[in-house]
Amino acid sequence: MPPTGAPSVSTGRAVTLRMACLAHAVQDGLSAGVYVLLPVLAQSLGLNLSEVGLFKGLKSLAQGLLEIVSGVVAERTGDAVLLVFGLVVAGAGYLMFAFAGSEAGVLACLILVGIGTAFQHAPSSALVTRAYAEGGRRGALGLYNSSGDAGKLLFTTGFSLAIGAGLVWSFATTAFGLAAVIAAGAVFAALRAQIGSARRRAAAGDGGPPARGWGIRNRPAFASLLLVVFIDSLVQAGALTFTAFLMLAKDIPLAAATFAATAILIGGMFGKAVCGFLAERIGPRTAFTLVQVLTGIGIAAVVFTPGYYAYLLLPFLGVVLQGSTSITYGMVNDFVHESRAARGFALVYGSSSLSVIGPVGFGLLGDAYGIEAAMLAMAAAALLAIPPCLYLRVRPDAEPSLAIGAE
Repeated sequence: MPPTGAPSVSTGRAVTLRMACLAHAVQDGLSAGVYVLLPVLAQSLGLNLSEVGLFKGLKSLAQGLLEIVSGVVAERTGDAVLLVFGLVVAGAGYLMFAFAGSEAGVLACLILVGIGTAFQHAPSSALVTRAYAEGGRRGALGLYNSSGDAGKLLFTTGFSLAIGAGLVWSFATTAFGLAAVIAAGAVFAALRAQIGSARRRAAAGDGGPPARGWGIRNRPAFASLLLVVFIDSLVQAGALTFTAFLMLAKDIPLAAATFAATAILIGGMFGKAVCGFLAERIGPRTAFTLVQVLTGIGIAAVVFTPGYYAYLLLPFLGVVLQGSTSITYGMVNDFVHESRAARGFALVYGSSSLSVIGPVGFGLLGDAYGIEAAMLAMAAAALLAIPPCLYLRVRPDAEPSLAIGAE
């Protein structure tokens, strides 16, 4: 038993998990909020589909580039420091939307949000991984992943309800920004001991784990995992960005059309749990192949289903569209040494964010041939992730590779 008044190990782990979940929920909510904000901004500023795709792509590019760096930076500053920093920057981006009256201003806000949201996945995952190193890691990571979906649902639903109630969109963006700043304060207060410890280690020159390089155990398999995540994220980003525009093409009002992304995210919450269980039962490669086939079928079905009936399919599409991430992200620890977990997660999440060509390419295709053609292209692209998935073989006896980014 711990001494009287001293926090137990389990209490410390629980606090770390709660703060990681809070940061994940808010940051993923801010990222997903862009999907329901863009259709409103498009009508307000007269943006076409190519510009919408470009704006979303540049936001993702900023997030992706810095997400790769975040794993290395976390080893110097500490994971908790980056969580607070990311929340403050992303919150500032949303607060500035109220003063962005031009396309350039909106783009600047989106890029600022992208910068802020880059500093959460890798440090949060590493925090949880270390806190539960003695046991219960997969369950803790499962709760962490689910918290992101809860945040996406909360923020997108809140925005859709605000627009449906007749409130100006700047009201919702300001509320989102304030929520991020408040969450940053909560994380700082709860993890201040870890933040102070990280500062002391940095001052002493103890900047990172003893292992050198990026700690990749199986380079071909990990490269295949990055490609799979990239293609899968490309389809997800395209579907979440343009499904609302597909609904507008079906003559559905704007307030209802913005709910399309929310309906997909509702299914995604359940999909991550269902697909994780499916991967345990039939294996990750078989499960991923099945999920991608169903994703392609689901997107095509939404395109050809008339009017409001398409909304009945969106939650089921979300199950497979987003559930695939519980299969792919769950394999990071299979291919990366534990001491380099932050870097491994940073590479995978960075690969996901770098799917910038998705919204841009699908937007150009939509302007040229119609939104239906762009959605069908997404359905076809979902199948392209299946071949590289065949190389995801775990080799437990493989040694960590120092070839990538060796110091």
